[in-house]
Amino acid sequence: MPPHLALLVNPSARNGSALRRMEPVVRRLRSGGADVTVIVGADAADALARACTAVAERPDALVAFGGDGLVHLAVQAVAGTDVPLGVIPAGTGNDIAAALGLPCRDPLAAAEVVLGMRPRVVDAARAGQEWFAGVVCCGFDSRVNERANRLAWPRGTAKYLVALAQELRSFRPVPFRLTLDGEVVEQEAMLVAVGNTRSYGAGMRICPGARPDDGLLDVTVLGAVPTGQFLRTFPRVYRGTHVTHPRVMTRRVRSVRLEAPDVVAYADGERLGPLPLSCEVVPGALTVLN
Repeated sequence: MPPHLALLVNPSARNGSALRRMEPVVRRLRSGGADVTVIVGADAADALARACTAVAERPDALVAFGGDGLVHLAVQAVAGTDVPLGVIPAGTGNDIAAALGLPCRDPLAAAEVVLGMRPRVVDAARAGQEWFAGVVCCGFDSRVNERANRLAWPRGTAKYLVALAQELRSFRPVPFRLTLDGEVVEQEAMLVAVGNTRSYGAGMRICPGARPDDGLLDVTVLGAVPTGQFLRTFPRVYRGTHVTHPRVMTRRVRSVRLEAPDVVAYADGERLGPLPLSCEVVPGALTVLN
C-alpha cells in the first residue's frame, strides 16, 4: 500500500511563499507513490489541533514543511507515539533538520528522504508541559527575542538586529540558579542554553557537542562578562568555539531546572514563558524519517 502522509504546512513561512514552494514537493511525493493530505491551520493552535487529529488517525508519517517553529509544533503531536516525523525544511532557520542530517536547501531532496520511509529513533525533551527537539534558551538571547516580537517595524531578520542593539544598551548579567541532575549551581550569566541538538537561530552552535540520540541534554552557560568581551565572544557561537572561553561552562545532564528573575525561555525559537522551568530528556521519544 502507498504510504499515507499528513503534510503540515506553515502558510507564513518564508514570508508567505511556503504554499507556493509546497506545490512541487506535493507533486514529488505523490509521483513517488504517497497518498498526501495537506494540513494548513488558521493559526498555531489550530494547526496543532489539526496535527493531533491527523496523528490520531494513524498516518504513516506526519511531515512538517517549514522551519524550526513548525517542527516544534509537529513534535507536540508525534512525540511519545510511534508515528514518525518527516521534515522538509522550508523556513528561515532549519537547525533541527540540519542536526538530523537532512537536506536543508533542497526541498525535493528532503521529499526523497521522506519517500524512503527509513525510521530513526532519537530523543526529545520536556520543557515544562511542552516537548522540544532542539534548544531551549534563556537570558540575553531570549530577551532579544522578546524585544523583537514587540517590534512592528522593521520586518524579517532586520528586527532582530534592531532588538539586539537595543538590548545590548541595557542588559545586565542574570543571577541564575541551575539544578543539574540534582546539583545546584548559582552564578550570574549572560545566557543559558539547553540543547538536545547543537544549534539554534539559523546556525548558532550554542551546544556544539549535543547529539539527538545520546540520551542526554547539553547545557551551555556563558558566565558574566563585560559587554565588549561578550560582543567579541558571542560570534564564536557560529563555529562552536565559544566553549573554550574561560567563562563558558558546559555540562551533560538528564535533567536541569532553570531559575532566574524576569527571564523568559524559548524552545526551538518558540516562546515558552517565564522561568522557573524544568527540562528533562526522554530517550527514544521521537521517530524521524532519516
